[in-house]
Amino acid sequence: MARSQQLNRFGHHLILGISSSTLSDDDKRALNELKPIGIIFFGKNFLDGTPYEVWLEKFKELNNQIRQYTERDSMFVTLDHEGGRVVRTPLPITRFPYALLLRSHAYEVAKATALELKSLGINLSWAPVADIFSHPNNPVIGPRAFGSTPETAAQGACDYYLGLRDSGIIGCAKHFPGHGDTSQDSHIELPILNLTLENLRLRELIPFKSLIEAQIPLIMTVHILFPKIDANVPATLSQAILKNILRKELGFQGVVVSDDLDMKAISNMFTQAGTIAQSFNAGCDLFIVSRNINSSSIERTYQIAEDFVDSLSNGSLDESVVEAARERIEKLLTITPQHSIQALDKDILLQHAQLAIASCYS
Repeated sequence: MARSQQLNRFGHHLILGISSSTLSDDDKRALNELKPIGIIFFGKNFLDGTPYEVWLEKFKELNNQIRQYTERDSMFVTLDHEGGRVVRTPLPITRFPYALLLRSHAYEVAKATALELKSLGINLSWAPVADIFSHPNNPVIGPRAFGSTPETAAQGACDYYLGLRDSGIIGCAKHFPGHGDTSQDSHIELPILNLTLENLRLRELIPFKSLIEAQIPLIMTVHILFPKIDANVPATLSQAILKNILRKELGFQGVVVSDDLDMKAISNMFTQAGTIAQSFNAGCDLFIVSRNINSSSIERTYQIAEDFVDSLSNGSLDESVVEAARERIEKLLTITPQHSIQALDKDILLQHAQLAIASCYS
């Protein structure tokens, strides 16, 4: 098989970020050569400060171009869209509050959110957060969690996931096996959590278990080191965590996706040969490279893709592992709707604005 085809194989496992509201030459090259199976959008991909109809039309053009260059009719079109501070879209897309404030409104808010995401052509939301707000000084999760106890977090996350699902959006539980108890931010450093497996079972795993029982199709890994479970590597690279706990103990059969490989907690590891194989072998199926942190270059994406090809050729990554991952991804893609981009009626947006206010005060 030609090397270009091998690089293209990595695209079956890649969710890629692009540089702005228009495609750069680097974007075009990567979309055409790697053919990523999904895209992750950020604020920089929307033409902010312009009327709704203007930025929506520009975003529609961008989406059409992405599909032309990847030559894919079916893709994961994704967005981090939790509410609170984790919203990428310009107004008039509704600013729903943090998960912690939603309480009994989680299902209703998720349904409204899904309607808005569908209007943007988004079919996969990187939500709900299944972490627990258990550390008061957590700099990265905090009120993004649905509760400060396993039970409240599980209930809110499940309600939110079902709201997305019932309105045609694929949901993803994150960040496995739990990011709620840290005082460090994995975007800028590798957090260390000295929890035992029993600690996880009694608290962190409970929301994930509930979401797996609700048949959530995607779970995102966390870039945290759990030395009492695996002293050598963070969860994204750990067989003890992904294979033994997530797959075997909790029985998850869906797609495991890495958190962003550009995050400082793990980015340097993915410049080392063999790391992508280690993550596949641990149980990861799909990889996010956002190119949104520190303006990550497209060459870094290619470096990871080359490592994938080299790992297959030197035998450190077995074909059967890649094929099993690809099958899980394809199975999910076949049930992932492809939504067309269209403006929402003003009355719908007004109703959603009222719901956002109501959910803050109940």
